[in-house]
Amino acid sequence: MLLSLNWLREFVPYEGPVDTLADRLTMLGLEVEGVSRPFSAAADVVVGHVLTREKHPDADKLSVCTVDVGEQALLQIVCGAPNVAAGQRVPVARIGTVLPGGLTIKKSKIRGVESFGMICSESELGLAEKSEGILVIEGEPAPGITLAQAMNLDDTILEIGITPNRADCLSILGLARETAMAFGLPLSMPRFQLNESGEDATSLVSVSIEDPKLCPVYRARVLKGVAMGPSPAWMRYRLTAMGQRPVSNIVDVTNYVMLELGQPLHAFDRNLLAGGRIVVKRATDGMRFTTLDGQERTLTGSDLLICDAEKPVALAGVMGGENTEMNAASTEVLLECAVFNPATIRKTGRRLGISSESSYRYERGVDQPASLFAMNRAAALMAQVSGGTVLPGVACAEPAPWVSTPLGFRPARATALLGVEVTPDFCRKTLLGLGCELEAKASEAWTVTPPPARLDLEREVDLIEEVGRVYGMDRIPAVMPRMVKQLQITDTLGAEVPFLRRVKAWAAGAGLRETVNYSFVGQQELDLLGLPDEGRVPVANPLSEDQNVMRTALAPGLLKSVRHNLNQGNMNLRLFEVAKVFQADKASETTVRESHRLALALHGARFAAFPWPEEKADYSDLKGLVENLLGSLGLGAPVCAVKKDHPWLAPCVEISYGGRAIGEMGRVLPDVAESFGVKAELWMAEIDLEALMALHEGRSIRFQGLPKFPPSRRDMTLVMPAALSVASVLDAVAGQKVAILEDAAVVDLFVPEGGAEKNVTYRVTYRHAQRTLTDKDVDKAHKALCDALTAALPVRFQQ
Repeated sequence: MLLSLNWLREFVPYEGPVDTLADRLTMLGLEVEGVSRPFSAAADVVVGHVLTREKHPDADKLSVCTVDVGEQALLQIVCGAPNVAAGQRVPVARIGTVLPGGLTIKKSKIRGVESFGMICSESELGLAEKSEGILVIEGEPAPGITLAQAMNLDDTILEIGITPNRADCLSILGLARETAMAFGLPLSMPRFQLNESGEDATSLVSVSIEDPKLCPVYRARVLKGVAMGPSPAWMRYRLTAMGQRPVSNIVDVTNYVMLELGQPLHAFDRNLLAGGRIVVKRATDGMRFTTLDGQERTLTGSDLLICDAEKPVALAGVMGGENTEMNAASTEVLLECAVFNPATIRKTGRRLGISSESSYRYERGVDQPASLFAMNRAAALMAQVSGGTVLPGVACAEPAPWVSTPLGFRPARATALLGVEVTPDFCRKTLLGLGCELEAKASEAWTVTPPPARLDLEREVDLIEEVGRVYGMDRIPAVMPRMVKQLQITDTLGAEVPFLRRVKAWAAGAGLRETVNYSFVGQQELDLLGLPDEGRVPVANPLSEDQNVMRTALAPGLLKSVRHNLNQGNMNLRLFEVAKVFQADKASETTVRESHRLALALHGARFAAFPWPEEKADYSDLKGLVENLLGSLGLGAPVCAVKKDHPWLAPCVEISYGGRAIGEMGRVLPDVAESFGVKAELWMAEIDLEALMALHEGRSIRFQGLPKFPPSRRDMTLVMPAALSVASVLDAVAGQKVAILEDAAVVDLFVPEGGAEKNVTYRVTYRHAQRTLTDKDVDKAHKALCDALTAALPVRFQQ
C-alpha cells in the first residue's frame, strides 16, 4: 500500500518529519518498506510566464517565445508545441536542468535561432505516459516558483507492507486512523456537496441478490449527462503518484475513492445495461464471459456474477465486463458499490489468474456500513469532473445488514498476557483511539464493540494484541517463560516424536542431508511416477496447478530437490526426507489417513570428498544404508526380494522384516529421472516408518556381557564360481556351529575380467568366552571349517 503524505494531511494535521511517521507506523505493525518522491526528477523545473509568441522565421511548426521565469533576464525559448500561446503559465526547464528521461537541457540553436531552455509537456515531466502539446498550468502562479509548488507535486510516498489481517489499512483513511491514534491528532473525513436532481434512480434500476451469504449488500446510483474525458490534473497526478494509471474522469474517480476510503467501486455504461435490473447470482459451469482486458473467461458455479436482465456484465469484485465498459460516447453511469464474500472473490481471482486492486481489497473484507459514504463521495466527484447530474435515490438490496459483535475485555487479562503492566486508563484510551465503542463497568470485564472496519477483531485476545501493539512491542522486555521440565516429558510426546527424531539423527550421522518439501504436489507428477489415482486427496483451494493434490509418496518432492541441486551444480547427493504422505480413507475421522515415510536418494560419486577412484553410488550403497538403519534400531538385516513391474523403479527390491513389508528401493527409471533433469543413475528408497516403528517397539532387547578375552582372526581367500554368491559361504560358515567361531565377514573381492571365477577373501574371528585361545585351538577349528566348506560348496582355497 502506498501512502501519499499530502493526501494523508487532508485527513490528519500531521506536520512532523517523514522519518518519525515511518518509525511510528512500523512500530505499530505497519512496516514502512521504502520512502520515495515520485516527482523529484522534475524538482528543478520552474513556472514560466509566456510574454510573447512569434512565428519562427525559418520553420512553420516552431515558435519563438519570450518567457519570464522570475529572473531579471527574460528567456528566449524555441518551442515546437502547437498549443503554446502568449499569456500562458508553463513549465520551463532552464539550462542545466535534467528531465526525468535523463535529457539535460543545454543552450542550443534551432534553425538559426538561439534557445535558452525548454517548455515541457506532461510526458517530458514524467506526469503522463503520452501527451499532446505543452502543459498549461491553471491559475496564475508566480513566475520562477517551482512546478512542484505550483501544482502541489512536492509529495512524499511511503511504501507500507500491510499484513493480510489489516484490510482496514488498505486506504488513506485507514492509515490516517492509525496516524491519528498514534500521535493523538484529530481525524477529519472528506467533505463534499452531493447535489441531486431529476427522476428517482429507484424507478430506473432495481437490484436483487440471490444468495445473501455471497453479497450482503449491493447499492447503485445513476448519473446522467456525463461528458467523458481526462480527469483534472490534480487527480491524474495524485493517482500517478500512487502507482495508478489515469484512464478517464469516471474511471479515475472509482480508483481515487478506492484508494482514499478503501471501498472498491465500478462504473457501468447504463445505456448498455438491459432491462433496468441488476441481479447478483452465481455463474453456471462452462459459461463464457469477456472481461475488461478483452480476455474470454470460462466460469464455474463457484464464481459470482453481476448481471442485467439479459446477460452477465461483471465478475463480482474481480473485473468488469467488456460489454458495459465506459467509453468516449458514454453519457450515463450506473455506479456500483457492494460488499462481497471474501472467499468467493479469492477463489475466482486465483482460478482465473486475475489480480486487481479491487479484488485485493474484497479478498480481505471491506467496511460494509461505510460503503454508502464512499458511493456518495464518488458520485459527487463524478458530477464535479464530468459535468453530469446525480439522480436522487439509491437502488439497494441489503439482505444481510451489518451487525456489530460486542467482545469482552479484561484489563487484568491484558497485563497477564502481555507480561507488562498496562493500566485500565491506557487500555481505555487505546480502544477508543481505535474507534471502538466501550462500556466499562465497575466489574473487571468491559464490553467493547469494534468498529466495522476492523474485521480482524474477533476475540478478546485480538483486543489485547491491539493494546500491546500501541503500547509498543519493542518496549515489552524479553523474558524466558518459566518452565518445569518433568521426567515424563517423552511420554506426553508419544512414541512417534522420539522415534522420528532418532531416525533423523541416524540419517544425519550417516552423512545424509535433510530436505523439506511441500505436502502439495501436482497431479501430473503423481501420474508421471505411475502412482494410482485411487486414494489421492485433492486440495480444495490450491496455490497453483502444480500443487493441487496431497502427496501419496515422498518421491515427487525428493526428485524436485535432486533437480534443484543438480541445477545448482551439486552433483554428488546423499539426501533424505522424513515426512507424511496422505491417502483418502473414509474410515478416518478426517477422511484422510496420514502416515510417516522415510525417503533416501543417492546420486553421483560414492566418495564425494575423494574423487579418485571414480566410483559411483549404486545399489550396494543404498542397501547398506537400509541395513544400517535397521541395525541402529536394534533390528536385524532385512529380507530383500526383487519386485517386478514397479511404476518408477527398475530394478526394484522390496524390503521386508519379520514377514512384514516395510519399503522399496532401487534405481529410478531413466525416463522418469530424465523428466526431472537427472541423466545419471539415481538410486532411491522409500520406507514406511509406521511399520518400522511397530517393529522397533516390538523387538525384544537382550543384553550380553562384553568379551573379556582377545580374539584371534584368520583370513582365507576362496576361489569360487562367479555365479556363487558370497552370502552362501557366510551361511555355510554359520551352519558349522563351531563353538569358538564369533564372526565371519567379507574383506576383499576380485573378479578377473572375462573370468568365470572370482576370488573372495573372508575374515573369520575366533574367541573363547572363558579363556585365551592358543594357536593350536584356532588352527584345529579353522582347518575343520575349511574342510567343511570345500566339501559343501564348489570352492577351493587360493594357493
